[in-house]
Amino acid sequence: MRVLVVEDHRELAETLAGGLRREGMAIDVAYDGAQALERTFVNRYEVVVLDRDLPGLHGDEVCRTLVSERYPARVLMLTAAATIDDRVDGLSYGADDYLPKPFAFAELVARIRALARRAQPAVPPILVHGDLRLDPGRRVATRTGRRLDLSPKEFAVLELLLAAEGRAVSAEELLERAWDEAADPFTATVKVTVSRLRRKLGDPPLVETVPHAGYRL
Repeated sequence: MRVLVVEDHRELAETLAGGLRREGMAIDVAYDGAQALERTFVNRYEVVVLDRDLPGLHGDEVCRTLVSERYPARVLMLTAAATIDDRVDGLSYGADDYLPKPFAFAELVARIRALARRAQPAVPPILVHGDLRLDPGRRVATRTGRRLDLSPKEFAVLELLLAAEGRAVSAEELLERAWDEAADPFTATVKVTVSRLRRKLGDPPLVETVPHAGYRL
């Protein structure tokens, strides 16, 4: 899952980004509204976590622009203002959800995951393929009942392959959705991660390479 965090307080932005990366998400960060729109012009995000009270280009205007441009991401708006009128205003600009500050980090993670499920065709809360089972909410993957020790990127790749339900997923799509903008598109990062994932999944092999198309289960 790829998420854009838009927050002008840099320390808070980096704290949120670090915590969300530990949850297995690919996170980009923007520190103002103009930078946020630049990011969305070149990257596809499932969720945009948007601070409402941004300097310069206000969060409301960023939200309105994303909606008017039919940008596919879901918008979770954050603000220190917590009155009912403030929440109604934020939702009226096109935000999909609203979270007042201060908030519990666990609630932020849960809301992002819920919005991400709405940003794409519905998938079951538990992903199953034969004897392979993956629970995105609990961050647990098992095969034949044995828990798999997966890195965050291996988990993210496996989740994308399971959600594709047999469709081949290209290396480019995996890179776009499981890594952030710091990833070098010319490296063998995806290939190496898939190779490690294959080893950890064990036999019989589950991940198939589809020539000129990518990978599938």
